Amino acid sequence: MSVLLFSLLSTFSIAAYDSDAGEWGVAVASCVPFAYHSVAWAEAEAGAIATQSWTNHFYATEGLPLLAEGMTADSVLQIVISSDSLREQRQLGIVDVYGNTASFTGEMCMNWAGSIQGDGYTIQGNILTGPEVVDAMETAFLQTEGIPLAERLFAALAAGEAAGGDSRGRQSAGILVVRENSGHNGATDRFVEIAVNDDPDPLTVLEKHLYTWEMYNCFSVYASESSEDPASEARMIHLLRQLSASGSTDPQLLNMGAWELAIRDLMLDEAVSMAIQASELAPEDSNIRDTLAECLYRNGDIDGAVEQASIAIELDPDNPYLRQQLERFAN
Repeated sequence: MSVLLFSLLSTFSIAAYDSDAGEWGVAVASCVPFAYHSVAWAEAEAGAIATQSWTNHFYATEGLPLLAEGMTADSVLQIVISSDSLREQRQLGIVDVYGNTASFTGEMCMNWAGSIQGDGYTIQGNILTGPEVVDAMETAFLQTEGIPLAERLFAALAAGEAAGGDSRGRQSAGILVVRENSGHNGATDRFVEIAVNDDPDPLTVLEKHLYTWEMYNCFSVYASESSEDPASEARMIHLLRQLSASGSTDPQLLNMGAWELAIRDLMLDEAVSMAIQASELAPEDSNIRDTLAECLYRNGDIDGAVEQASIAIELDPDNPYLRQQLERFAN
């Protein structure tokens, strides 16, 4: 490591592995703008790295290839810090491909600085209000088992912030989750990637964007696996329940959630409610009217389904699919 790239980052972070979903992730919050881009690193089928406190990017750029070769977290940690003369100013957390963890806090990191590890996760922070921050993060992470990893990571950040967080304030936050071939159209492994770079309340913004991201980018992955994997089905239903309770004003998002519930005959009252909200937000959208008709039909309201299907045809009279739908509902 002949060249060092570093910047002072007081922050708290969590790196974790979800063995059921095959997902690795890092979440970070800090008083420093753009912290995510320095701290959070991960590669599917390799592991995750959080590097902070006079951040050394080489810990990640050299560490991730070693993890991809199957090296353990502790072995990689020892390699990357061994040639770094400024390691006592650094902080590092690693989760490997197997879920093993390792963490390092240099003796010159500013107080409070420290870490806590468990099966599949490592939590670390520096210039924090105290150890209660990482303790609260661990509790929140463990109590949210079974929901998507991105939400568990966020829950840890929120708990850390509530416990005191970065003693100097808050300015940025971000989440990265990787999963093999699960980025957009399978082109990348970046399953979730959201960064709030400069905001006085970054976690509030991050939470707002997270659930929208999950519905647009993660839902289809969980849904495609749901028939064969109970854990994926549980995550899919969780996302739909989150959308139902979210009070979203995005008509297309509500429409997607209502349709996915309807075709699976799940939570039909909630499906109808979401479809009605979508139609009120976008009354001239024939596709949304068709979704509302489908939801009503499956929930036993045949007359309502026929009425909405008729409105859909009025909005798009040349659409043969909508006419087939009306015939189906009417018969």
